[in-house]
Amino acid sequence: DLLPDPQGATLWQILYGGQNDRAFITTMGLDTITFQDILNKGFKELWNSYAITRADIASDATPQAYRQSLDAPGALGLILHWLSSTMHDVSLCEIFALTPATVSRYIIFSLQILLDTLHRMEAACIRWPIGDEFQELNGLIIDRHLLLTGAFGSIDGLNLPVQTSSDENIENATYNGWLHSHCVSSIFVFAADGAIIACNLNAPGSWHDSRVAQPIYNKLKYYTPEGYYLVANTAFSGSLDIEGKIHVPLKDGAPLPQDYQERKQLVDFTCSLTSYCQTAEWGMRALQGSFGQLRIPLSINYSEFRGDILEVVSRLHNVRTRCMGINQIHSVYMPLWNDEEEFWIKLGSLQFSEQRRDDHVHYFHITASEEV
Repeated sequence: DLLPDPQGATLWQILYGGQNDRAFITTMGLDTITFQDILNKGFKELWNSYAITRADIASDATPQAYRQSLDAPGALGLILHWLSSTMHDVSLCEIFALTPATVSRYIIFSLQILLDTLHRMEAACIRWPIGDEFQELNGLIIDRHLLLTGAFGSIDGLNLPVQTSSDENIENATYNGWLHSHCVSSIFVFAADGAIIACNLNAPGSWHDSRVAQPIYNKLKYYTPEGYYLVANTAFSGSLDIEGKIHVPLKDGAPLPQDYQERKQLVDFTCSLTSYCQTAEWGMRALQGSFGQLRIPLSINYSEFRGDILEVVSRLHNVRTRCMGINQIHSVYMPLWNDEEEFWIKLGSLQFSEQRRDDHVHYFHITASEEV
């Protein structure tokens, strides 16, 4: 049975009252200071300024915050719990003492408010470098890879599972023949400091990465100074109009110069590209490792809501990177998630029920056992 008062002694209220960084990061991916920062920079104001719509309440109705089951911190905690985990909704009901209908309604409403709040936050912004920022980012790279003069980031694609559709056109659009599964495709560009500086989200899974990346190619063509480039794998060879703006490692069997010095120089450069290209993989893993919802097949019927989820997690990734320090998170808090190493390696063969069983947020809270 649910506790009678969502703002009483619930599991959430105990967690929030403790103000423990380790607990906050394990369950919501943010420390206490960053959580409060999001509240103060718009989330609390928006939560108290708009009515939560339902069948008998219009969107322009007068908000009555005192009648809501959750206050602003509770609503932010709910949406962050949901984004960070793969747990069943029944667990969220127990943690926050809400009915299933209320959980569903609050998640939809809170996601939009969180997105609007992140749009206001400089730490959450996703923007292309300008001016001297290209050189600053390249400086971070050549400290470790001396040969990569001009590189300022890496680019890669991420295919996320999506539900199947009864509509044949949608079914064909989301089916990826290479992966033999239904998915949506997104492209991310990670700067040398770990932040996302460009992305194209929620494209049909049947599209090739180079097609999804067209808006980013335009940024390379029109908004990137000469001599600067992204590092990518061979799926992003680009076109003649952005020649030199994307560098990829040599393919196996590619012809090499006859001259030893030229050959060695080219091989060394390729090795540096291959090494730095892994940063995009680390970025993808940071997204999937931090936001459990990305491991559950996304809804096929609500494309706009799906796009909002992807944008929110992208902006939250930047908040975590810029406000909390991505290296600090990895060294101090990532051991909390390292138990899932085997889970990640075997992700393609795992059953959906196993994803829920391995959920790190689920283990933090003591709730009723779930049948999976």
